[in-house]
Amino acid sequence: DSSDDIEDVSLFDADDDVSRRSKKSKIRHPVASFFHLFFRVSAIVVYLLCELLTSSFIACMVTIILLLSCDFWAVKNVTGRLMVGLRWWNQVDDDGRSHWVFEARKVSAQGGKTSSEAESRIFWLGLITCPMIWVIFAFSALFSFKVKWLAVVVMGVVLQGANLYGYIRCKVGSRKNLTSMATNYLGKQFLRQ
Repeated sequence: DSSDDIEDVSLFDADDDVSRRSKKSKIRHPVASFFHLFFRVSAIVVYLLCELLTSSFIACMVTIILLLSCDFWAVKNVTGRLMVGLRWWNQVDDDGRSHWVFEARKVSAQGGKTSSEAESRIFWLGLITCPMIWVIFAFSALFSFKVKWLAVVVMGVVLQGANLYGYIRCKVGSRKNLTSMATNYLGKQFLRQ
């Protein structure tokens, strides 16, 4: 997309003492890891159990959208930065051009990563799995003709899908890099066969 400019900036809170820690499998930020999954899983559980717990559609919808909004903010601004050292946002300048801005934690002088493997797995597993569940819910609501629930499910897909898209772009770079990475991967798989 020609209207997207990509700019890499250093993470605003990168501490030197964090870069000195060794890369281990332990969870360094248990509160961030908990809230990374809490809002996501809570929204899914409320969606599944809502008709059993209450007959008020509005109360269920508001609860789910609040949980999804809290998840969007927490993942975009807090857990991504702490768990994998990435953060993204999109800003529009005065000319109307869209600029994607990505922050990444600087790599330590020894060349090692400063994020924990366990936290990275938790982050990416939650980031990828939950939007897929919301897509399944969307097809389920569509094919079972639950039109009122379709709006809630679409919000789940949009909010969690936006975070997934932003972090994938943050991790691999621009859309050109994403396309070339997919092409290279498929080419290597074809050559192995």
